[in-house]
Amino acid sequence: MRWIRLLLVVLVALVALLQYRLWFGQSGRHAVAALGQQVLKQTRENEGLQQRNDALAAEVEDLKSGEAAVEERARSELGMIKPGETFYRVVEPEGTAPAAEGDAANDSGEAAP
Repeated sequence: MRWIRLLLVVLVALVALLQYRLWFGQSGRHAVAALGQQVLKQTRENEGLQQRNDALAAEVEDLKSGEAAVEERARSELGMIKPGETFYRVVEPEGTAPAAEGDAANDSGEAAP
């Protein structure tokens, strides 16, 4: 009868050890939940990077297929001007508030209302 109690104590200890490893061990439920969160975060990041890659691929295809896209990019980034064209630069006034616009009009010689 004594050995049955000893066997019962050993089995209960074994079950307790296995439960502890299940809930708190290296590959337990908490670790699995943390890995699940990391997977979701990485999936969102991958989706954003995929959208960026798609946009870049579309731009590359556009640059390969058409002269207009290359010309537009050269004009905006490199300041390309074709022969016979006149370049105009529009400079915005420094103050963009309505009061500043009225002051700018007074500086230009116009009468204030």
